[in-house]
Amino acid sequence: MLERLVVAHGDGALKFFGDYANLSDINAFRAFLKPLHRTDWVVYAKRPFAGPEQVLSYLARYTHRVAIGNSRLVMFDGAQVSFKWKDYRSNGLARRKVMTLGAGEFIRRFLLHVLPDGFHRIRHYGLFANSARKANVDLAKRLLSAPPPPEPKEPVSSNEIACPCCGGRMLLIERFERRTQPSSWAALEIDSS
Repeated sequence: MLERLVVAHGDGALKFFGDYANLSDINAFRAFLKPLHRTDWVVYAKRPFAGPEQVLSYLARYTHRVAIGNSRLVMFDGAQVSFKWKDYRSNGLARRKVMTLGAGEFIRRFLLHVLPDGFHRIRHYGLFANSARKANVDLAKRLLSAPPPPEPKEPVSSNEIACPCCGGRMLLIERFERRTQPSSWAALEIDSS
């Protein structure tokens, strides 16, 4: 199998994209394959039963369930695909961006999200699975003998308020209207020297 891969590389039948673009060089490709020569490979591969159209139809159904929805696809010109994506490092309108990739790289990335038959894509699992999160957290607290959260204390005077988070005592210093600064700030003088 590895010998056939080297022949296919020499014939230009293999294309490399993204992080693997350097494998276009035959020496880099051979170095990449070198550790694989110690493995006994048994490969079973056959043509799809109904041809490439059936495979494409099968993959197309995944656009509605996994990886990318039709609403995010912007353009395809035969060679490149443009699609919308979110950059979570940016804020506001700058978060929504459009990326353009070559068709081969787009399909490669898309296929990374296609799961084998019988597997299910899940976001949360274990203790924090949505279906049983509250029951699991309550059970964990019981097993750990965690004390219940303290009840908020009643205020002793009109100037004392219970903290809504911990129930601790908060002392009311001043009330002020929204979008105005506290009057006590005006009394503060800032030394600029």
